[in-house]
Amino acid sequence: MVSKAMQALQCPDIDTVWEWLDAIPDPEIPAVSLVEMGIVRDAQWDCDLLRVVLTPTYSGCPATSVIRLDVENTLRERGIEHIEIKTRLRPAWTTDWISEAGRQKLRAYGIAPPAGAASCAGMMAVGSIDCPRCGSCEVERISEFGSTPCKAHYRCTACLEPFDYFKPI
Repeated sequence: MVSKAMQALQCPDIDTVWEWLDAIPDPEIPAVSLVEMGIVRDAQWDCDLLRVVLTPTYSGCPATSVIRLDVENTLRERGIEHIEIKTRLRPAWTTDWISEAGRQKLRAYGIAPPAGAASCAGMMAVGSIDCPRCGSCEVERISEFGSTPCKAHYRCTACLEPFDYFKPI
């Protein structure tokens, strides 16, 4: 039988830690989590120290400090005292890291997820972008930049609704 003192010293299993991290919303797109966006790259125990690696969507991301704080607060609220959060810029974040669940949530939120792999971004035709509202591929680009530099602003010519498109990067 494990005493309460021993239980307090035991670390939660890493799957539980990942569940906690997956519940933290992206501060700029709260419909998706940091894990679904591919920002949380690693989490592992080193004795009683939890090491978490984050890769921001770009090196100058203004939300990086908020993300770090959200991760730290979430883990501390769950009793983890010894935490090391590292920011890793290499390899650079790519939209390829957005999970399928994240892509579906982006679409439901009204943002068209990246069409295709980031490595093929230069070859993407406008027709391959579907309207997140009605599903039509009849869209036109309004502006190369949307609400953030990583998004472009589009309009669906079928339902006439404007939307952001998350550019493959």
